[in-house]
Amino acid sequence: MPLAGGGESGVLLKKLNDLDQLWKEQGVVTTKINDMHREICSSPEFADKTSDAFFLKLRGLYARAKELSESEISASTALIGLLDGLLQSGTSAPQRKKIEVGDPKKKRIKSDTDTARFSAASMRNQLEQAANLKGEQVAARVKSDDEKDEWFVVKVIHFDKETKEYEVLDEEPGDDEESIQRKYKLPMSCIIPFPKKGDPSSAPDFGQGRQVLAVYPGTTALYRATVASHHKRKSDDYILEFDDDEEDGSLPQRAVPFYRVVALPEGHRQ
Repeated sequence: MPLAGGGESGVLLKKLNDLDQLWKEQGVVTTKINDMHREICSSPEFADKTSDAFFLKLRGLYARAKELSESEISASTALIGLLDGLLQSGTSAPQRKKIEVGDPKKKRIKSDTDTARFSAASMRNQLEQAANLKGEQVAARVKSDDEKDEWFVVKVIHFDKETKEYEVLDEEPGDDEESIQRKYKLPMSCIIPFPKKGDPSSAPDFGQGRQVLAVYPGTTALYRATVASHHKRKSDDYILEFDDDEEDGSLPQRAVPFYRVVALPEGHRQ
């Protein structure tokens, strides 16, 4: 059965082109990340002297690389489904050969092998790190009953590598008597690991004036806050001023352990 000129073949070529564009952008992002890595490695003192803006840019590049990797998986899955449908509908071998051998997009895909290999390795690393969070407490973004985003501390029960979802447990039930511990299934984008309590070196060094997401003292909820003073050592508490925490016309300064403070997600910035 021949491929329809404006039907399946058109969709297939469009998805191939979309995947090709993803790989090209991954190549650009990878190059930028590698350039910044070389800058960091150029001198042992580089990281201490570098501004927050540099690390914010690097974090943004990593976030974009993660998004592109996830998009690549979605695009590849869609292509596999499309090709399976074509094969099951009786597409003949000679016509498949025309697409596989003669299409210039196929040649470009082959030339991007290194980029694809990097993306696959990057995704494997992310999945391994995600699997290693089992039993750990993390910050999780959950939709409340009124559809607002809330951040609070949960415990990771399981990570499903197939669906790339965490199963987490809210260990702190509500105030009413009927409240029980609740479980959630959340995508990777809704989870932020905390720095390790016994490893201060795992904590980012947030400077004075930096906006962060932190656990409010005496609760398991996280709110946006501003670093009021730079801590001397990574093992010290951060002194923070929480948004909307006004008392007598001013924001009180509250101490929060370094292992309960994380970078403010992009969507929460003003």
